[in-house]
Amino acid sequence: MPSATLPAPSAPGYQVKFETIAGTGDDLKLRSLLDRQQFHDPLGEAERAGVPPAQWPLFGMLWPSGRVLAHAMQTFELDGLRVLEVGCGLGLASLVVHRRGGDVTASDCHPLAAAFLAENLRLNGLAPMKYLRGDWTGQNPGLGRFDLIIGSDVLYDREHPVSLSHFIDRHSAMSVEVVIADPGRGNQSRFGRSMATLGYSHSEQPIRSLPGGGAYKGKLHSWRRSAFS
Repeated sequence: MPSATLPAPSAPGYQVKFETIAGTGDDLKLRSLLDRQQFHDPLGEAERAGVPPAQWPLFGMLWPSGRVLAHAMQTFELDGLRVLEVGCGLGLASLVVHRRGGDVTASDCHPLAAAFLAENLRLNGLAPMKYLRGDWTGQNPGLGRFDLIIGSDVLYDREHPVSLSHFIDRHSAMSVEVVIADPGRGNQSRFGRSMATLGYSHSEQPIRSLPGGGAYKGKLHSWRRSAFS
């Protein structure tokens, strides 16, 4: 569990807090939104990106599945892999991969995700890392293809399974692993069927506790495709 929280003002229109996150190797400092009541889109950037007001604060919260994925990335074999985090939000898993020296790109469609990631890198004394906007339904020039694609709690909307699976397929290397931490969303089975249709095999690991303590009822899913299959 977070070991400390401290409310603090941020840019006009929303407030943030600062937490210390255990269970990711050395503790990481994280700036997140104070609560889910935040909303600040004066220029309509989020609306144009397809983020409705009710979903605006979701990027800036630390969700349990994000902690599960970050913990998994602490020991994941990264040598030689290009890594992409989809729907990164605060990018906790990307921070872990980056701190370990992994070649990681974080991506999200929220207009504030990049700024929050940059601040969290600064808070932890980490060098800048790659970030690109990820539009699951559109074109993403320059994003490229990846050997490992990761995400956490990214299937909360009924439109996500098909759009995300096809986005992943467009940006997967010939041999790829996709790791998704999911808290048991109903959309996960539809996502799995779409991935199977695209040629990915599936395995899963039940997760019953959070790193650092606390209950969790979800799974760490893995989809694989091999260039030799």
